[in-house]
Amino acid sequence: MLPSRLLPIPHCPTAPAPSPTPTPPGGARSPSSVTLRFGSPGGTGVRLRRRRGSAAVAMASDGRVERIASSIRAIPNFPKPGILFQDITTLLLDPQAFRDTTDLFVERYKDKSITVVAGVEARGFIFGPPIALAIGAKFVPIRKPKKLPGEVISEEYSLEYGTDKIEMHVGAVQPNDRVLIVDDLIATGGTLCAAAKLIERVGAKVVECACVIELPELKGRDKLGDLPVFVLVQADESV
Repeated sequence: MLPSRLLPIPHCPTAPAPSPTPTPPGGARSPSSVTLRFGSPGGTGVRLRRRRGSAAVAMASDGRVERIASSIRAIPNFPKPGILFQDITTLLLDPQAFRDTTDLFVERYKDKSITVVAGVEARGFIFGPPIALAIGAKFVPIRKPKKLPGEVISEEYSLEYGTDKIEMHVGAVQPNDRVLIVDDLIATGGTLCAAAKLIERVGAKVVECACVIELPELKGRDKLGDLPVFVLVQADESV
């Protein structure tokens, strides 16, 4: 079943929630609608209707999280039939939602002694650098094969059909580093798991993985084992 809405995670910081914001220009134009719920975790939400082009449901009282969820659109049957693609490009078109996303991550990690933010290609390169700058950490790109010019260390991981691998420059991460791994989305968890193995192979500590979106029905957390994962919104297939 295709996930049809996004749920903020209840461990986000809280603040008074503003009125729901409209979907940014460029969202999907389906005339159908989905039910959205706003309110505090465990509390009573306010129900309303919103066009299906907004892949959003808010459950936390922090208005920033609702704005982030509302700015992400869902594209059906992309990149292949049966996939509902969570498109963060509409989030990037909304400067306030983009800032909110960065701010929520910075608030979480600014006091955790993070020395490296490792961004997973490609959308980890969007969210990782501003987080790294804000918390005073260095940014390390984790890339697809043959994209880095220097000596690399690589890690292979399984796909539905076949394998792929990711690479990191040798020496970019040191044994005493405390690393935050950043990507836009956790699905099956294969890429994040491979990234964590790269970091651990050089003797550094992975503090946490941070993603904007989680597709929980794909059970990516199971693949990561005990590695902590922090996400802002979850896709929900119950509607």
